[in-house]
Amino acid sequence: MRTYIADTETLDDGKEVTLQGWIQELRKIKNLMFIIVRDSTGQIQVTVKKGSITNYDELYEITRESVISVHGILNKKSVSRSGTEILATGVEILSIADTPLPLGVIDRVSADFDTRLNNRFLDLRKPEHLVIFKFESQLLFGIREYMNRENFIEVHTPKIVGAATEGGADLFRVEYFEKQAYLNQSPQLYKEILIGSGFDKVFEVGPAFRAEKENTVRHLNEFTSIDMEAAFIDDRKAMEYLERAISYAVNRTIDVMGAELERSGYHVSRLDPPFPRITYEEALGYLNDHGLKLSFGDDFSPEANKILAQKFNGFYFITGWPSAMRPFYTHPDTNPEITKSFDLQLNDIEVTSGAQRVHNYRMLEENFMKKGLNKNDFEFYEKAFKYGMPPHAGWGLGLERLVMNLLGLNNVRESTLFPRDRTRLSP
Repeated sequence: MRTYIADTETLDDGKEVTLQGWIQELRKIKNLMFIIVRDSTGQIQVTVKKGSITNYDELYEITRESVISVHGILNKKSVSRSGTEILATGVEILSIADTPLPLGVIDRVSADFDTRLNNRFLDLRKPEHLVIFKFESQLLFGIREYMNRENFIEVHTPKIVGAATEGGADLFRVEYFEKQAYLNQSPQLYKEILIGSGFDKVFEVGPAFRAEKENTVRHLNEFTSIDMEAAFIDDRKAMEYLERAISYAVNRTIDVMGAELERSGYHVSRLDPPFPRITYEEALGYLNDHGLKLSFGDDFSPEANKILAQKFNGFYFITGWPSAMRPFYTHPDTNPEITKSFDLQLNDIEVTSGAQRVHNYRMLEENFMKKGLNKNDFEFYEKAFKYGMPPHAGWGLGLERLVMNLLGLNNVRESTLFPRDRTRLSP
């Protein structure tokens, strides 16, 4: 039975254990070897004496990052740095690593980002990188747990579609037998159809695709989107669901792995909703007071977002975006030039976009014309609005961007297992 390295802390001195993992370091004396073995939970020293195992000479020539299985006795009176070691009674070599390694795992010499991504299988062996995805997994589990507690149904909508979700040219075209199809930008249209089907509350976790040519530290062409839609709510209730879901997930993750995060150098603070709110027009005025020259309808540049981040320092909502800047399905406010929409910012980066949606069929048709869209391309969607569509609202949250910001990473590719961007299609 395999024992994980972290579990040795709770075992008694003298316990027989079997560990399996990678050789991280190897120090050899003629009749003695000290091997640092690493698995996904930690690392430990294995002491091997000549004569204690039958294949000592073979093991003596082993390379770093080779995979072994160690059977031995737990010694908690060790003089090793950790105060614990395994006295080996048997070692099985499972896989020998070639040399030289294309990327160091514990070496102090840093590698450029492309080298890291080209050798991602080695890059992810670094404990400080592995913990990013442990955090991401726990965070996603917490969001799912919150949504389930709020009686949301998890759904899975098509990723190959016949029409753009938001119009425009940011689409990946694919051949679909004799037809032209696209990779879906978001599950938005299908979420709304489900609301018209009486599902009441839905959420989805899945890939989304944007053919944007930006190659910045915050852009990906394939990312994980967490989407929510609910009937009989407005934009304010959607924001409440969002801030509560994130706060619940972050606080739960800190409870589960806070010590591990701190050991790895990541500092994540507990959250207490509600998050601050500022309207688009208020933000515009604030930015112009700080030397920018922006007009109504202008988007906020990275410089503008940095100025706003200095004011709020954490999560905050920007609400009431201009109609011209929002998709056709966004519901107007009392002033038709403004929408019942919001972005959730974390410091200087947008992590979520959401809104109350149009539910009136006539208004939807008018919006198609205003945005220059052919309503025939959306027949499958607008049909659901002809036969009783309740008011509804929702949002879409980028998981990798959220993790990037929470952990203070420099690049969204750090929080993506195998990034897909403007230039990268492998591994």
